[in-house]
Amino acid sequence: MRIEENKSLKEYNTFGIAANARYFVSVETIEELKHALSNKSGRNFFILGGGSNMLLTDHLDAIVLHINLKGIEILTETKTEVFVKAMAGENWHEFVQYCIANNFGGLENLSLIPGNVGTAPVQNIGAYGVELKDTFVSCTAIEIETLKEKKFSKAECAFEYRNSIFKNEAKGKYIITSVTFKLTKTNHNLSISYGDIQKILADKNIETATIKDISDAVISIRQSKLPDPKVLGNSGSFFKNPVVDAQTFQDFRKKFPEAPFYEISPTEFKIPAGWLIEKAGFKGQRFGDAGVHKNQALVLVNYGTATGNEIWQLAMAIQKKVKEMTGIFIEPEVNVF
Repeated sequence: MRIEENKSLKEYNTFGIAANARYFVSVETIEELKHALSNKSGRNFFILGGGSNMLLTDHLDAIVLHINLKGIEILTETKTEVFVKAMAGENWHEFVQYCIANNFGGLENLSLIPGNVGTAPVQNIGAYGVELKDTFVSCTAIEIETLKEKKFSKAECAFEYRNSIFKNEAKGKYIITSVTFKLTKTNHNLSISYGDIQKILADKNIETATIKDISDAVISIRQSKLPDPKVLGNSGSFFKNPVVDAQTFQDFRKKFPEAPFYEISPTEFKIPAGWLIEKAGFKGQRFGDAGVHKNQALVLVNYGTATGNEIWQLAMAIQKKVKEMTGIFIEPEVNVF
């Protein structure tokens, strides 16, 4: 385990922001993690996973712990299901592809989501009708203060839409080290209700889809709409799709009857944030090297040398305009530091 000073984090965040860490430590074992945490001496820690869901607006005067724990393990299995544990430092998409290669179903709709396994439960990642909580069994974590290991059940994680206990009362208190999933081996519960997925399957004349067919479709959709962070700095969807109450929804629909929406319940409605941002006139707009992607208004991008603060200023301008136009506040999905 090596401690580096004034380490550039440009290659460790998908926005490609040029920010430095006062100290940087990459940990590859639980023992190394506990050892690093034991050396507190009044210093604060910043936990870094895949760097895909964060925006750095300044240098980090902290000990940055890069969680680089690796390994995938089959815990138990039957003829119909399997329990798989993945360590926190595993790349999420590579883990999903491992599951598909072994015909383990349940994660195929979550293909190509950037980031690592350990950060996936924090915001309950989701896409195309599936969320992490649908297959989540438990996760293990180290409590930063005591160095004790704790197992969190699904109920204890308090999963909600892009939310969990790790973004609320447990925020900054734990480091997730592994996640266990319950996946299917037969009779996969396929989720193909989204029109984009159905269109691709129809175009390929696929009537009985496999989990690989769905994964391939999702990858194709995401590649067509979302820029590759290795080519154009971004963090995927920057904003959450807002969920509003019935009265707010009725007021909104009177003003924008053409707007798409999803009815969650008779009292809750989800409105696509991308539509709101596009309606506000930001889609494809560029402000210096900070901008909004031309194909997907939910994605803010760094064209090269944008600072995190410049991207955050753009995000706040979008929030303000959307609120003024529609009466709806859109909340960032990305963590801003």
